[in-house]
Parts: sequence; C-alpha cells; structure tokens
Amino acid sequence: MAEGDIRVRGVAARAGGWSARHRWAAVGIWLLFVVLTMGIGTAMGSVEVKDSDQLKGETSAATHIVEEAGIEEPAGESVLIQAKDDGTKATDPAFRAAVDEVMKAVEGTGKVTDVTSPYDTGTLSKDGRSALVQFDVRGASDTAGERIEPVLKAVEGVQKEHGSLRIEEIGGASMMKTFDDAFGDDFRKAEYSAVPVALGILLIAFGAVVAALLPVALAITAIMATMGLMAIVSHVIPMSDTANSVMLLVGLAVGVDYCLFYLRREREERAAGRDARTALRVAAATSGRAIIVSGVTVCVAMAGMLFTGLAEFEAMGLASLMVVAVAMVGSVTVLPALLSLLGERVEKGRLPFLHPDKRRKNGRSAGGGSESRFWNAVLRVVLAKPALSLVVATGALLAVAAPAVGMKTQNLTLDQEFGDSLPIVQTYNRVNEAFPGGTEPAEVVVRAKDINAPEVRSALAAFKSEAVASGASRGPVEIKVHDAQNVAFVYVPLVGGSDQDKAGASLDTLRDEVRPATLGEVDGVEAPVTGQVAGNQDFNDQLVGSVVPVFAFVVVFAFLLMLLSFRSLTIAITSIVLNLLSVGAAYGILVAVFQHGWGASLVGAEGVGAIITWLPLFLFVILFGLSMDYHVFVVSRIREARLRGRTTKEAIRHGVVTTAGVVTSAAVIMVAVFGIFGTLSMQSMKQMGVGLAAAVLIDATIIRGVLLPAVMALLGERNWYLPKWLHRLPDLTHDESPEPGPGPVPPAREDTRVRV
Repeated sequence: MAEGDIRVRGVAARAGGWSARHRWAAVGIWLLFVVLTMGIGTAMGSVEVKDSDQLKGETSAATHIVEEAGIEEPAGESVLIQAKDDGTKATDPAFRAAVDEVMKAVEGTGKVTDVTSPYDTGTLSKDGRSALVQFDVRGASDTAGERIEPVLKAVEGVQKEHGSLRIEEIGGASMMKTFDDAFGDDFRKAEYSAVPVALGILLIAFGAVVAALLPVALAITAIMATMGLMAIVSHVIPMSDTANSVMLLVGLAVGVDYCLFYLRREREERAAGRDARTALRVAAATSGRAIIVSGVTVCVAMAGMLFTGLAEFEAMGLASLMVVAVAMVGSVTVLPALLSLLGERVEKGRLPFLHPDKRRKNGRSAGGGSESRFWNAVLRVVLAKPALSLVVATGALLAVAAPAVGMKTQNLTLDQEFGDSLPIVQTYNRVNEAFPGGTEPAEVVVRAKDINAPEVRSALAAFKSEAVASGASRGPVEIKVHDAQNVAFVYVPLVGGSDQDKAGASLDTLRDEVRPATLGEVDGVEAPVTGQVAGNQDFNDQLVGSVVPVFAFVVVFAFLLMLLSFRSLTIAITSIVLNLLSVGAAYGILVAVFQHGWGASLVGAEGVGAIITWLPLFLFVILFGLSMDYHVFVVSRIREARLRGRTTKEAIRHGVVTTAGVVTSAAVIMVAVFGIFGTLSMQSMKQMGVGLAAAVLIDATIIRGVLLPAVMALLGERNWYLPKWLHRLPDLTHDESPEPGPGPVPPAREDTRVRV
C-alpha cells in the first residue's frame, strides 16, 4: 500500500480527512459558527444568576420572599466615629458635634436616605469610645458602588476637621468600590497577559511565528464562540462573571493544548519523511483521537459541577464544558484544514536558534519527533528499576499530600482575603472590635399575613430581646417594617464578629433556639435567617453534601471512558489512581502554603489558616479533567507503539520520550497561565492559581515521567488486560493508526492480549 493510501479509521481521522479535502469549506464553517454564535448571543443578551438561585436552604427562602414582595433592599453603609484616646467619649460635646457633621455631610450629597443617629438607634460601643452613623444608598444595591464616591469624599472632609477622631466609612457600596478600584485592573491584566505569555512559550516551542499563532488563534476563536453560546444557554441556565473567568482560563489551556498535540504530531511525521498529506492523516488518526478522548473526559469531569446544586458551580461547569467541547471540535476540524492550506508555510517566520531544525543540528531536543535527552536519561533509570522508582515517587507524593489530611475550609473573612493592604480592612476590623458582628449582621426576613397584627408585633419584640438575652447578639437589634408587603427585616449583629466559628455558633442559637421560641409560635409566619454568615454556612452545608455525588460521578465516568477508549481494565484503574494522587498532592501543597504558611512568602502569600470553601471541589473537577490531557496523549502513544510490535517496555520508553516535548510545552503554558492568577492580591485567587499550577507541574513531571512508566513497566502485558466478560463493550480503540513506522519492528510474541 502506498504511503499516501494509508487507510485510517475513526471519527477523528474522518473529520481530519474531510477537512483537509474541503479546507475552505471547513474554515468557512468554523468562522460562520463563531460569528453566528457571537451575534446571536449578543442579540439575546445574557441572563445572570439571581441571588435567590445561588443557594438552597434558608438563604434562598429569604431571597425569594424579598423578590416576591418586590422590595429592593438598598446597600447599607456605616460611618465609624471613634476616639483615638481613652479619655474622649461618645457623649462629649466635640464627639456629638462630629456625629452631627457626618450626618449633615452625607445627607448633603443627595445620594443617601434614612440617615440615623447613633444616639437614637443605640449604636454606641460598650466602652463609650465609638459610634456608628448608619444610612442607605439610593438606587439599586448592585450598582451602589458606582454612586458612593461623593459620600466617601464628604466623610473624608469631616475627618480632616477632627484630628482627634477616626471617621471612616464602610459598607456594601464602599467595599464594592474599593475592591473594584484595587483589584479590577488586577484581574483584567491577568486575563490579558495570559495570551501573550502562552504565545511567547509557543514561539519557543515551535520556533516559527505562524506555527505559534495557530494554537492561540484556535483558543481565542473557541472562547469567542463559547461566549456567544453562554449567552444563549443562560436563558435556560443562568451564567455569571465567575463562570466567564473560569471559561477563559480553561478555554485557553485546552485550546492551546489540543492544537499543540496536533501540530507536534504532524511535524513529527513530516520529519520522519512522510509527505504532507500522509503526515496530516496520521496526525488526525492519532493525536486527533487523543484529543477527542481527552476532550470528552474533560467534559465529563466539568459536568460533575452540575451535581452540586449551587448555581455558581453549575454555571462554571457548563461554561467549562462548552469551551472544551468547542475547542475539541475545532482541533479536529478547522485545524487540519488550516494545516492543509498552509502546507510548508506553517514554518514561516522562523526564529534563529529556536526552530526545531536548528535545534536538531545543535544536538538538542528537536521538539516534533525527536526524543528528549533529559527524559531518555530519566526513563533509563525508571525502566531499569521500576519498583524502586514507584516507591520513591509515590512516597514523595504521599508526603506532599499528607498536610491535606488536616485541611480546614471556610469562606475567608475580609482581613484573611486582603490582609492589611487596604485601609477599609482596618476599618472593618475596628468596627468588628467595637460592634461585634456589626459589619455582617444576620438578617431575619419575616413574612406574615398581617405584619402589624398584635401577635406578630409581640413576637418581633420578643425575638429582639431574646436575641440579646440568649447571648447570640450584643445588640442593637434593628427592625424595619414594610407594611404594604407585610414583610419585616430584623438585623442582628452576631457575637463572634469576624470569627467564623463563633459567629456560626451565634447563628445556630438564633435559628435553633431564639426563633422557635418567638416567631415560631405564631401561625403563618415565615422567618428564614440570611446574611453573610448564614449564606456562608448554607453554602458550606450544600457543598459538603455534594462532594460524594460529584466525586463519584467524575471518577466513575472517567473510568468508563478510559476503559472504552483503551479497552484495558488495568489502564483505566491506573489512570484514576494516578490522577487522584496528583490531586491529593495539590491539596497538600495548598494546605501547607495557605493554611500553615509554609513557604507562603515565596509565592507572595500568607498563611491565613484555611482554604476557601469552594476551592477543593473546584480543583478536583478542573484538575481531574485537565490531567487527562497528558495521560491520554502519552498512553495513546505507548499503545500505538505497542500495536506496531514493540515490546511493552520499549513502547513505554518510546511513548514517554517522544511526547516529552509537547507535554512539557503544554504544561509550561498551563503553569504560566495559572501562575498569573497566583500573583493576584486576593488570597482566594492566589490559592486557585498556585493549586492549579502545582498540580499541572506534578502531573506533567512526576506522574507522567516517573510513576506512569514505572507502573506500566511493572505490569508488563497486564497493562492490556481486559476480562472476557468485558469484550462486548463498545470498541473505541480503532481510531489508532496501525500502519508500520518507517523502520519495521518485529512483532512481539506476547501480544495476544491486545485487542483492536
């Protein structure tokens, strides 16, 4: 059979073949798809996740009551007036004058309403040194940060006139503005710098401008198309800004990776002497298949987020799933068409000393099809002593993972999230010290048939007094009644303040003791308790409850996909075990750095005593999916070499060293992109960036370069074991290209267990 007539089978091969033959049609269809999805998505607009859909439980019930009543809760603000010395008290004339000036100044802006005096509401600290002037910002609460600046300047003006006092503003609107000003550019720079970083690494990897631009172009167009799809889908399942950010991260990572796998294999085949047409067809049948298997596995992992019941996670999971699917389809359709169109021009813009041809002449790793000298040396040791390598590598990873046993998760407080870098954090701490729980009070949303009925009024009064008597609050407890809607809001500062554990205990007292004994005694009264602390607790409870189903779904379906893709029970089991070990090591690093503070200064972080609640489950899903990229790519190459007649040990060596270049390049890009998020000021973003980067680095080196070959070498022919009772499973392995390589290798006699 002539080289150009090599017959390849499977979805990836057929898609690549069709695209290469109808290259203009393939490119046109892709561009039309991108333009149409973006156009339709823009025209339809995007539906954001509602507050009432964010959580289940009491938090959701309270939000539903507010939405059904049509009440727009304004953003609440407070101004702390505090004596700098112990001699000055809130009852002093000078102090009272400052309070009056603050009230007049904020009212004079015309941006606020319901300004209350601390002497009327009782918001005076126990030591008599502090007072709170409270008010609401006019207009919608979610945009209050855009209108708060005149009020902040008015308060600053009063501060300048009273040097002996601290006069500082804090609240939802002022925090929103402060964070947007401080970190809005931070996020944008991180997102914008990800593409140039990836492009720079690709230039080094390929040594040619055109070849480096292709993966970035594919990733960007896939992201653009997904943005349109997200807007369309949001009318069924609402989306969020967080989902958009995660989609950008994942889309850039997998889009570049998939294109990188394809390009490297096509280059390798051409370097081996094949004509351009045959090289493209072989790349479609091999790397194309690996991309589909990897992409489907990543999609399944991302789908695990849909089982959390948390709207934010569902949005992130669906957005990630869509961008992976789009990038996967683009990689096996439009990429072959572009390579066919470009031909040798894909090497345009060669960079001196970086192009593979130049590196081959210098005797270094050539990328493409050359074998990495470093990994050749590592593999010689691993394959010579696989048992020792397995024990050492596993022991090292278990030691790294060990701190994860004591992992503590919680929603980070303001000072944990931002440290003392912002003045508003210091204000937050001072308010919490003077008025425990004052910055994050519990909010009881009370709905009755008649909110002014004597028994309801009596129950509200009893709740107010009992909340303080029970020790859950030190007061003052504030009640706001909306007569027309028969709804009342009760604001209860919780004892414990910013201490999450103590504030949580106070919340439990309110919910389990105070409420049943007061409001719970009146028929027809609903009184769900919400607020920051309650929302955190409800979120934690729901997240913990979803861990088992999410883990089970991801692991079981990933196992089944690997079983069907490689028709080997052994490969499926080892894939899951190795991925779990990689995730465990990432958890251990997170706990060591961010919970215990070991080496935290090296990444510009600090030990905050906890991992943010959503991160472990998020990392598990993302990492379990992304780690399959390398695993499927390497194992596919090993299996391909085995089918061509190499012994299992030689196939392992060949598969690992020939994929080392592309895996290293892909890993460096992922580590760099994720590492950018590790440079952000927010501790939660640092935790995410460091966790993802560390896991990818471990996965691409210790897991794929040491543990995988060691395990496979020890197992030998048992790697390809498939029990007879599983032979009826669908055979998805036929996408592999079984043609012989340039040099014939005599078939191994022990090949009887390999099924194709």
